[in-house]
Amino acid sequence: MITLITGGSKCGKSALAEKIAGNSSGRKYYIATMRPYGDEALKAIERHREMRSGGGFETIEKYTDLHEINFTERGTVLLECMGNLCANEMFREKIVNPVKKIVNDVKYLEKNSERLVIVTNELGADGIMYAPETMAYISYMAEINRNIAEFSENVIECVYGIPVVLKGELNC
Repeated sequence: MITLITGGSKCGKSALAEKIAGNSSGRKYYIATMRPYGDEALKAIERHREMRSGGGFETIEKYTDLHEINFTERGTVLLECMGNLCANEMFREKIVNPVKKIVNDVKYLEKNSERLVIVTNELGADGIMYAPETMAYISYMAEINRNIAEFSENVIECVYGIPVVLKGELNC
């Protein structure tokens, strides 16, 4: 079962994802995709570690190639976050368009878990034209989110800390 959680920056989507995943029984894995570049990234990583401390998550730091993860046993997987994963895949040497690869990696995670909770970002709603690389990123993210939302059981948008169910139900 996949639950996709979307929303703008600092809207509470990570806390909601951790609540949903944390209420699961059995093994809990947290796939962290943020590369620790710079002070802001390090602060965000530390904030997320504090948020999930005591929640029983086993952290797996994996920035690309999620299909390479070998879980010791099936359980709940929290993927944080699609925006970082997309950028990591997009700006590596061999990958130009990361959409198919990331969608396939998500299907791999689904097949190898009991429950998959994915945090993603709402981008592009501002209507501003950015540099070509940024516009490509926004386009890839939109396509990834559409694809994953299509086969997810639950799609939830977090707005000002309030979960709004777009598809399925809120299971937490």
